[in-house]
Amino acid sequence: MTEQIMQEQAMAKAQVLIEALPYIQRFNRKIIVVKYGGSAMVDENLKKQVIEDCTLLKLVGFKPIIVHGGGKEISKWVGKVGMEPEFVNGLRKTDAATMEVAEMVLNKVNKSLVKLVQELGVNAIGISGKDGGLLKVTKKYSDGQDIGFVGEINEVNPQILFDLLEKDFLPIVCPIGMDSNYETYNINADDAACAIARAVNAEKLAFLTDIAGVYKDFDDPNSLISELTASEARELIESGYIGGGMLPKLSNCIDAIDNGVSRVHILDGRIAHCLLLEIFTNKGIGTAILGDKEDRFYHE
Repeated sequence: MTEQIMQEQAMAKAQVLIEALPYIQRFNRKIIVVKYGGSAMVDENLKKQVIEDCTLLKLVGFKPIIVHGGGKEISKWVGKVGMEPEFVNGLRKTDAATMEVAEMVLNKVNKSLVKLVQELGVNAIGISGKDGGLLKVTKKYSDGQDIGFVGEINEVNPQILFDLLEKDFLPIVCPIGMDSNYETYNINADDAACAIARAVNAEKLAFLTDIAGVYKDFDDPNSLISELTASEARELIESGYIGGGMLPKLSNCIDAIDNGVSRVHILDGRIAHCLLLEIFTNKGIGTAILGDKEDRFYHE
């Protein structure tokens, strides 16, 4: 490798750091909630990269909170113990036995993430929504049908998260909650991340998914939208362009914006270091949804 090439590579690295500087300044000491799920949870290399991203955010002055799912791992263990999964309107029916498996699996996932953060030299604490009354729920129904121990969040007590952040810990939350009778319920991780982001008045909420972001036309990969306002997102939903699993996710994003979160990001968790690329570069790689009065970062 020639000296000139080495110099050009060094300059490119410096440029990346310079581009990141205004974002580090703007979001220093601000809370960022990261919803971690999808393929990035089952691929060990991707898992390591996501945790590296969150740890770096912590070390440059952000206050990340990770909220993780575990649906694929739960399905695997439900099968291992010989249980047949049952679905109602596309939602897993969670009976008492399935709930027991789900809680064990989610806690196992939770502590594995804590271990990865600790290995990188940052103190992390794993909690569930049951700890400190973080997530209080009521029983959720699907079009009036009973789907078992699936919870709808009706109250968030963020004090335990504020306490952990104040003591310089990185909180990692698994989406399990309790109702008023102290029964345990499984919670959709997207819903949990959105509710927590609202409760802690997060500056950013990032969803790591298995798609690249929001498209004007899902069949056209060139129609990815880099930034859109909450009003524009509503128009997309009303126009019928958005369907499937993106519909509740985008609705969660709008709800978060309406409740004080400045920016929500939808990212492809299958891309290495997607979180850093979205937060620290001008264009990013996913879709950012922002409040109608927020300044756009990226201009075509």
